[in-house]
Amino acid sequence: MPSLSPAHEALLAQVPIRPHSVIDAEVIAYEHEGLALEGYLARDVQADERKPAVLILHDWHGVGDNVRMRAQMLARLGYVAFAADLYGAGVRPTGDDASAEATKYYRDLPLLRSRVSAGFTTLLQHPAVDPARLAVIGYCFGGTAALEFARTGAPARGVVSFHGGLVTHDPSDAGAIAASLLVLTGASDPVVPDDAVVAFENELRAAPHVDWQVTSYSGAPHAFTIPGTDRYRPVADARSWRAMVCFLDEVFA
Repeated sequence: MPSLSPAHEALLAQVPIRPHSVIDAEVIAYEHEGLALEGYLARDVQADERKPAVLILHDWHGVGDNVRMRAQMLARLGYVAFAADLYGAGVRPTGDDASAEATKYYRDLPLLRSRVSAGFTTLLQHPAVDPARLAVIGYCFGGTAALEFARTGAPARGVVSFHGGLVTHDPSDAGAIAASLLVLTGASDPVVPDDAVVAFENELRAAPHVDWQVTSYSGAPHAFTIPGTDRYRPVADARSWRAMVCFLDEVFA
């Protein structure tokens, strides 16, 4: 299992391992429509009962240190955490290739939704998971993917987007959303400007049954939760993480 970068290890260390817990992580091979995928699952192997679970969706670089770290952080909190693979086994692009790879899915949202569904089903079927208590979170590209998955009416308790793009739909399919939504965005994010936030909120207002909340963090640019980059904002990262933890406590209660 590859080790995390020093920046990610330092952030992981801020979440202590609970007494008597043993956190284990493994690569999980699965597939979608014949495409081989490789996700990353972390959990407390000492747990003697089925646990609530969180599906984690990666940014446009694919399954990497950030989602592996987040999976371990969630496992330390008592969840079964699975970082799904939206691209395919071995597809971990960098630089301009990452933008090009993500664009394939932005242009084919039904495929993106279906790819998330494959990861959700894989997690749902894991023997350590309580199938009645699942949530989905995503970062950047993965935040967009999480919200798109919510629009399918997926039976997740909650969906969280960290600095994800906010796509509106015409005609709207917000009425299909069954999960509670928590959208955590940067107030200085040029990828998600104020008008995009307002348009997204207005679409949700037209579906009054949907439980949603949007929080903006001052001075936070795009990708403000990714340690080791010049966009990382530790205060916004810490606040958004705590917001997610409280949200999961609520939806899984």
